[in-house]
Amino acid sequence: MRIAPKLARLEIFCLRHRLSVPLKTVFGTLESRPALLIRIEDAEGAEGWGEIWCNFPAPGAEYRANLAAAVLRPALAAVETGMPSSAFQIVRGRLHALALQSGEGGPADQISSGVDMAVHDLAARRANIPLARLLGGLPRALNCYASGIDSRQAAEMIPEARSLGYSAFKVRVGFDRESDLRAMESYPGWLEDGEILAIDANQNWSVADVIELKDSINAAPFEWVEEPLRVDRPLQEWARAAESLGHAIAAGENMRSPAEFDSAISGDILGVVQPDVCKWGGVSGCLDIARRTIASGKRYCPHFLGGGIGLLASAHLLSAAGGNGLLEIDVNENSLREAFAGALLPLKGGLAVTPDGPGLGIVPDRSAIKQFQRLHFDISIE
Repeated sequence: MRIAPKLARLEIFCLRHRLSVPLKTVFGTLESRPALLIRIEDAEGAEGWGEIWCNFPAPGAEYRANLAAAVLRPALAAVETGMPSSAFQIVRGRLHALALQSGEGGPADQISSGVDMAVHDLAARRANIPLARLLGGLPRALNCYASGIDSRQAAEMIPEARSLGYSAFKVRVGFDRESDLRAMESYPGWLEDGEILAIDANQNWSVADVIELKDSINAAPFEWVEEPLRVDRPLQEWARAAESLGHAIAAGENMRSPAEFDSAISGDILGVVQPDVCKWGGVSGCLDIARRTIASGKRYCPHFLGGGIGLLASAHLLSAAGGNGLLEIDVNENSLREAFAGALLPLKGGLAVTPDGPGLGIVPDRSAIKQFQRLHFDISIE
């Protein structure tokens, strides 16, 4: 049996796209959109690409790039390229003591997730098959939804997204009570027959807010209500929110442990589970969550808000997992999404078609990387 070659090289690219109009979120205003990409290469020259979550806070991409450059070399030396499903656990295990010492479990999870993605991409490329096939499925056309829509601008943003082929939309609420109530009242004017609408509070409501808003929320035909509470609120509060709402509750992008996902999948509070491939677990962890979610009768809808590499990984995961989930595609200005999403975008007949080329289905254009590059590290692992 042939032994897979060890990793020999790591590259880290911190990219930024300067926005023409700042993007306002409940976490602050973004003047630019970041993406943190990694490229690994084995001793025989095969490569794989991954993406590390880095949206917030504003300088987070540069910090994570420097952190990854400082800590990844010894961890990558232990990775078995022939066993991609072990990559997240190996790297996260090597970073565990440091994460405890520094109190930075989140960045350690995100860096480990990006490595796991890159190792899976490399393995699929070496086998000359799409990532979805390596994961036990096949590339397919995916139903998707346009996300990142500010409820205060939905009357303009939804028609723009519709013109791109979308018929399902998710609007961001949770900015303030007045705009939230206005959104509940205005939604009929946003939609055409057969279209789907979900709302996302981005953890910015309390149980009291949910109870106060429940009549307005329940009067609207929302597909789901996403993150109405902060992820660390007691289970009793989530149960009260679920009892108050007549819609499925969605969450998962900010869960960071097997225990949290076990509870989400086995419990009766969530109807939609949304792990983020760039934030925790990478491809291996999210595929396991996806399959268990679907087996439990819940809906797996991968969360994603970043550049094109992570979006491609999300599409392959959804393709492989099956089910009736929707692929999330942020429709705000972001050249780092279009530049690196390859054939996935634009939509074809309202669907996102998962690429059928080797691995993720794209080798990022170095000239495009150079255009947005802020930091670059090139590290020998051997």
